[in-house]
Parts: sequence; structure tokens; C-alpha cells
Amino acid sequence: MSTDSAAKTRKNEISLYFHLPFCTRKCDYCHFYVLPDEERGKQRLAEALEQEWTLLLPFLEDKTVVTLYFGGGTPSLFSPVSLARLIQLIRKTCSIDPNAEVTLEANPENVTLELMQGYAEGGINRVSIGVQTLDAELLILLGRLHDPKDALYAIQATAQAGIDNISIDLMYDLPKQTLEHWESTLKEIEMLPIRHLSLYNLTLEPQTLFFKHQSKILPLLPHQEISLAMYEMAIERLEAMGLWQYEISAFAQPGYASRHNKGYWTGRPFLGLGPSAFSDWEEKRFRNVAHLERYCDALKKGHFPRDFEERLDKEARRRELFVIQLRLREGVHWKGFNPWHECLDCTFQANLKRLIAEHFLFRRHGQIGLTRKGILFYDTVAAELI
Repeated sequence: MSTDSAAKTRKNEISLYFHLPFCTRKCDYCHFYVLPDEERGKQRLAEALEQEWTLLLPFLEDKTVVTLYFGGGTPSLFSPVSLARLIQLIRKTCSIDPNAEVTLEANPENVTLELMQGYAEGGINRVSIGVQTLDAELLILLGRLHDPKDALYAIQATAQAGIDNISIDLMYDLPKQTLEHWESTLKEIEMLPIRHLSLYNLTLEPQTLFFKHQSKILPLLPHQEISLAMYEMAIERLEAMGLWQYEISAFAQPGYASRHNKGYWTGRPFLGLGPSAFSDWEEKRFRNVAHLERYCDALKKGHFPRDFEERLDKEARRRELFVIQLRLREGVHWKGFNPWHECLDCTFQANLKRLIAEHFLFRRHGQIGLTRKGILFYDTVAAELI
């Protein structure tokens, strides 16, 4: 394939995200739009998603779907039959990569072997399991409904169901978490059949119980030097397991980096379906209303259920995309970036040179990326360049 053909193919690639907001219980640290698990609500949402898909189809005539992602909420509360129906609808009505990555988020307490076999048969080929920690006391503190045994079972059952591409989420910087707790969790995952791991530090987001009670939570968090030690220990231990850090918070075996998430970091257009879902499409960013009833009612009337839309100016968008792409350990390929997004302004390039001189960034062989120091101070680097 010629360079021009490859570039055209990439330009026509898109991703789809489906927000399925139902949960058995909302975690105390969660800031996403979620609803109590209720069968009637799930049926209404399933119908509305098909209606929203029909509205969006005219925009997809020359596009190829390369990833689908079912997030939430707890998407594994939806039956394999209902998700299979949606996947089949997409396959029948638009162009989709035969090897498309189709991811389902799941919580350990919902997972059974039979359930995972159903998802595999319905077209799910990647599962992301919200383990968070393998420390029983910390799971209770987070308000999680599973225990460590549930998490270990969920991973093994998913593998046994024939889903080879398994990712787990782990959290650090948790209240009362020690370096010993963290080391124990990292040791326990060494022999698990996982291909990918997403690493998160706890953040106290507005409109969460943790934020409301932050005066009690903050004194329980690990000190900054312990937090740094946890992060560095994770990098060392995970890479020793063959999970290589390809992004600031993501680790994978070769060939198993999240194709969906890499799309976010490299600017692949995506459409979000479901209440509260975001989209980035044709230089516009928009969000669906975060209210199930209003979302369903709008679609019943044939209207897009949006409550927010913005268009970034070209220079701001170029800067933002560059900074997001810096999260990848491979960095930004300068010669490849500029033809797609034009040259960045003089002020940006001056800041770039300064950050390179201060050893936050490296520049070699046409690539610009984060140094070890830059990884630890990514937020500072981003603020300087945005």
C-alpha cells in the first residue's frame, strides 16, 4: 500500500463508544454518569441506542469502524444477547474492520464463565475488568462489591471462555495503601492471563462521596514520595512480566496495546452513543445529555440528544492533539505530525525547545517525547504547551 493510500485509510478510520450507565452500586470515587441497575431502563436504553445509531448512519458512508468500546457504568450487566444484537446491527449497516477490537468493561462480581462465553459468541473479543486492587480492606474502603477471590476468578473465567485479550484496571494512591500493599497486589498478578493493564492513581473528583468527605480522605492518602515509589515499582514489575509501558498509564504485551485508547491519543475521530457520551467528530466536540429520560425522548422525536457542543480553533486543536499524543512513550513523530496538522506557532515551538533544554522532553531521530522527568511532571508539561 502506498503512503498516500495508507494515510487515506487512517483518515477514514473511526471508533465507536457506547455508554451503558447502569451499576449495581456507584463507587464512592466514581464521577461518571451512572444509574441503578434496572431491567426496564436497560430495555429503553437498548432501543434508544439503535435509534441513535440510525440517526448517525448518514455520517458514516465513507468511514470504517476499527474499534467498538462498551463502557459505563457496568456494561456486563447487559445480557450477551442484547449486546450481540447491537454489534450485529453495526456490522450489517456500515463498514467495519473484520479484525475490529470490540471491548467490554466488566466488574468482577458480575462475571461467570457462562456469561463470558455468551459475550465471546456475540462478538466481544476484548474484556477490561475493574480489579482496582487485590487487597480486601482497600476494596471495602473503595466501596467495591467484589473481593480478591472474585477478581481472580473473573480473569480466569474470561480466559477460559476463549477471550484472549484481557485487560485489568489497577489503582494506587488509595487511602491507607502502603508500599507493601501495592507490592503484594503486583506480585499476585504475575501469573494471571492478562495482556494489558491500565494504571490509575486515585483522584478526588467533584460530585463524588470521596470529594464530599475529602477532609477525612486526604490525611489517609500516601505521601508524595510513596506515591512516586508505587508508580516506579509498577513500571519495573509490570515490564518484568512482559507488560511494556506504551503510554503513561497503560501497559501491554507486544501487539496488545489498546487500539481504541490509542485512537484517543492520536486523534482518531470517534462517536459516543448513550447518555453522557462524548464525541469528537469533524473538528467538533459534543456530548449527549446526561439524563436517560431526556436522552430517550429526544431520540424518539428523531433529534440528536446533545446538550453541549464546541469547535476548537485550528491552532488550539493542534496544540491539544500534540500534548495528548505526548502521553505515548514513543512520543510524537514530528515529520508525520506536521503534514496532517500543519506547523505549530512560534510560541509553541519556543516552549517546546525550552522543555527539551530543561530535560522534560527529548528530541531524537525525528521524535519528541517525554523523558523520565517529563513523565513524572506530565501535567506541568501539558500546561506549558497548551
